[in-house]
Amino acid sequence: MLNNSYSFLIILITLISSLSINSQEKDEAFKDSTEIQKLQEVVVSVTKIKRQLSSLPLPAQIISNKEIQNTNSIRLSDLLNEQTGLITVSDFGGGEGIQLQGLDSQYTLILIDGLPLIGRSAGTLDLSRINIGNVQQIEIVKGSSSSLYGSEALGGVINIITQTPKSGFKSSLNYSLDTFNSHDLNINLSSKKKKLGIILFINKHTSDGYDLLSDDFQQTVEPFKDYTLNTKLTYSFSEKTLLTVSIRNYLETQNNVASKSLAGKSEINEWNNLFKINHFFNKKFESTFEFYITKYQAEEYLNDLNGNLFSKNYFDQALLKSELRSAFSINKKHAVIGGIGLTSEQIDRMDFIDAPKFDSSYIYLQYDGYYNNNTTLIVGARFDNHNVYNSQFSPKAALRFKFNNSFSIKSSIGHGFKAPDFRQLYFNFSNATVGYTVLGYNAVSKIIPQLESAGQLASVFIPVSNFNNELKAENSISYNIGIDYKPSSNFKLDINFFRNDVKDLIDTQIIAQKTNGQNVFSYYNVAKVFTNGIEFNSYWKLNNNIAVSGGYQLLIAKDKKTKQDYKNGNIYARLNPFSPSFQLNKNDYFGLFNRSRHMGNIKIFYNVPKWNLQANLRITYRSKYGLSDTNGNNSLDKYDDFVNAYSLWNIAINKTLNTKYKLGFGVKNIFDFKDSQNISNIAGQLIYGKFNINL
Repeated sequence: MLNNSYSFLIILITLISSLSINSQEKDEAFKDSTEIQKLQEVVVSVTKIKRQLSSLPLPAQIISNKEIQNTNSIRLSDLLNEQTGLITVSDFGGGEGIQLQGLDSQYTLILIDGLPLIGRSAGTLDLSRINIGNVQQIEIVKGSSSSLYGSEALGGVINIITQTPKSGFKSSLNYSLDTFNSHDLNINLSSKKKKLGIILFINKHTSDGYDLLSDDFQQTVEPFKDYTLNTKLTYSFSEKTLLTVSIRNYLETQNNVASKSLAGKSEINEWNNLFKINHFFNKKFESTFEFYITKYQAEEYLNDLNGNLFSKNYFDQALLKSELRSAFSINKKHAVIGGIGLTSEQIDRMDFIDAPKFDSSYIYLQYDGYYNNNTTLIVGARFDNHNVYNSQFSPKAALRFKFNNSFSIKSSIGHGFKAPDFRQLYFNFSNATVGYTVLGYNAVSKIIPQLESAGQLASVFIPVSNFNNELKAENSISYNIGIDYKPSSNFKLDINFFRNDVKDLIDTQIIAQKTNGQNVFSYYNVAKVFTNGIEFNSYWKLNNNIAVSGGYQLLIAKDKKTKQDYKNGNIYARLNPFSPSFQLNKNDYFGLFNRSRHMGNIKIFYNVPKWNLQANLRITYRSKYGLSDTNGNNSLDKYDDFVNAYSLWNIAINKTLNTKYKLGFGVKNIFDFKDSQNISNIAGQLIYGKFNINL
């Protein structure tokens, strides 16, 4: 998987790291990171070094371990759905991806401890496979983050920070039981003595699934079971040098039912291995070397009633990533961080014309400065060199100005990009039932001539010669302007205005028609879209026992060409197949599909200290949205059919016994909201009980 140049750089980086380990600097070990640990709300995802959240000039937020525990959340998707401006949406494969600032899930990079997860079979990385039982905090960075993270961070970054070993021996057991015979069991073991620390996390999750449509042969979610094992080891060679080794493995099996006569299994096997060395040369200079390898394998099969194999599908993806980065503090107010790295990615998948391989190298540099005790400036850029798509340069700048201790403003602008994925380049899929075909951009020149020679094409609309050039990476410019207001420690209000301008959006088009009447689709760069809006987040601590938080997002998301077509009077609609068509105007255009104009949340937390009891009520709201064109003009207008607005009400009650034991009870979706036709990831009312032991 590694070419010669890649191997050379790995050796070079390893040698540099070895020199760091053996450095005999006499200066005292760098202590700033330890001091920062004492501050509240410390975030690392924005700058790759620890920074106090309140001082950042970028839109970022933290979901703390306390919130995770109080809400009794188990899966990452449950927790993110309750955050302002975030919503999980299902893809056609059943996975749950996150929509952030109106951008699809394929534009948000998902990290665990700063390293990327893979397994986007349909562009969506399924968040429901991530258990958060060993998570310390979750960091969300909104707006383009390609200046540090490259591709897939066009819309933002979600970084899941797992727990690390702490002094002494600690253990915990968590068990929950809820509706649909769902069981979740966590075991956490942590030990640290002198130089060596180790933490072990084990999770087992099983469920009978659920069915929103009882009159068909399939369940909405078939029965499944999954296991997560995460081991993290730390070893301090000295006060200056720390080694971290982390191993994570995820296994899932699920029933696979296609019809009354076809059934089988689907399996997922994912593992992530990390080797990391941190070395502090002195108070001002530190370096980190990371070597990361991850693999994602998915396989499914269907058998007939006699047990004979009917079909089989597989997906096998591997990623290797190495990075060396250094941070240098010029003084207490100015710092620079830079890094170089290499990635090598390969995939072997059914319905691909090849087993493609992506190799890329990158370099980034970022400056972090603080001026006149009131101004923070971050300026950075990254350059990515890739063996398939054109090189990318991703700059970013952010500024924060503090008027006083209560009021500050911040703004940022950045370039983001999303490289064409393997599917968009190499797909060769034909639906056996309906008969349509989907081809990756690079597959067109090979497969279209084959279909023609086989007599399967009635006509070709787009010449094969149009696919001789490269499919471009999608690009975006993101803008954020925010206001932070905190008149006291009991109240704060954050307001953020955002806009994302995306060009060279990769879309599908019909390139040919088959003799069976079905179409051949492929991918191309055409669309220019934008998402803009405003977000509010507030927190109010009424007294020592009651706290209220709330958030709201207004979102406008539209295609620029479609918007102009409405303005020019080129778009028509009809109320039903038999009614005459009529002209639409610009005010009739609603926007992009699967986007709600309004989303909001409110959370009320109540403590009863004398009873060691904590309760909370959490409400989320999503306004109407459209999933498809229902009146024949290939756009979403106000005369189309919409999914109705809905709200979800969740309650959790936790009781602590003798500091070591905790009982939990709660109801998710109290009023049993379901939409069996349009929303597959809301199962209805869920009642659960939870038990926790901490030793």
